[in-house]
Amino acid sequence: MVFNTGAALLDAIVLASVSKEPEGAYGYKITQDVRDVLEISESTLYPVLRRLQKDQFLETYDQAFNGRNRRYYRITGEGKAKLTDYTVAWKDYTTKINNLFMEGEQYE
Repeated sequence: MVFNTGAALLDAIVLASVSKEPEGAYGYKITQDVRDVLEISESTLYPVLRRLQKDQFLETYDQAFNGRNRRYYRITGEGKAKLTDYTVAWKDYTTKINNLFMEGEQYE
């Protein structure tokens, strides 16, 4: 079963992925990390990256790789704070959902 993913959850997953790499992560790597948890296309991911950058949660820099420039995304201080907010909200949300599911098990 696939659950719909809202923009906030996608933002949280992208920020979590980028935060794992202190020097930043490039788009393809971020896409692969996100795809480990969600089905997502690159055409969906890049607007998310641009929005997070516009909101100052991510910053970018370019670095040469095999004769081409590769764009890296690095989480900012504001991005770390936002990720902390998302993490707290996620724990609260999943606790409530898990409690609801566990209550339902006693009726089976």
